[in-house]
Amino acid sequence: QVQLVESGGGLVQFGGSLRLSCAASGFLLSNVPMGWYRQAPGKQRELVAQITSGGSTRYSDSMKGRFTISRDNGKSTVYLQMNSLKPEDTAVYYCWSPIRWGQGTQVTVSS
Repeated sequence: QVQLVESGGGLVQFGGSLRLSCAASGFLLSNVPMGWYRQAPGKQRELVAQITSGGSTRYSDSMKGRFTISRDNGKSTVYLQMNSLKPEDTAVYYCWSPIRWGQGTQVTVSS
């Protein structure tokens, strides 16, 4: 059974940091690109970051320099390190794979 399970969300103050994790099961993580998206209330889901099977990364402009996506194929886990968080980063963050979406984890940044 293919599953993506996110964890690490929560409430953080302006300027704080969080690390999200996405644990994958049911498929070989090393073979596929992975990513993170987010959706704020009343807004469309948007790309945060993607990482290819080879480890190349790309970020949305507003996250460059603050967020870092990484993967540990041995642990079948993808991470999103988020630094210098702002209130506008408040959203539900979703782990993405070509096969399935995760259920999302809430990130709330207080001002």
